[in-house]
Amino acid sequence: MTVQDMAAVAVAAMSVIGSFIGSVRWLVKHYLAELKPNSGSSMRDEIAELRGRVDTILRILERQ
Repeated sequence: MTVQDMAAVAVAAMSVIGSFIGSVRWLVKHYLAELKPNSGSSMRDEIAELRGRVDTILRILERQ
């Protein structure tokens, strides 16, 4: 294996690893964005709304 072949393998490996790291960073960034409240359309806002409804239902049931 020549030096040129080893350099080509190293560049290919770095490209694959870089692509993988970039993909993971993109996924983490977008999943974390879903957990920040943003006036109604995020997953966190939906969970907070559902939690409020469940609390209201439980208060009504406790009175009976």
